[in-house]
Amino acid sequence: LKETDASRKCMDDNNYKKDMCTAYFLKYKSCRKFWHDIMMQRRRNGVRPEMPSAEERKKMLESMG
Repeated sequence: LKETDASRKCMDDNNYKKDMCTAYFLKYKSCRKFWHDIMMQRRRNGVRPEMPSAEERKKMLESMG
């Protein structure tokens, strides 16, 4: 959500010139891919819910540094 908001704000601030917001788009894509991979792994392992809760996500990110 944070990456989505940042990319939208960048677009608003730069009159929707996409080339000015490339870094934000890359961060968004990277974040989306990371959590999608987590969801797919949990699905394969039969873990429910497939998307970790907000608390679990926070712990996962903190453990990664």
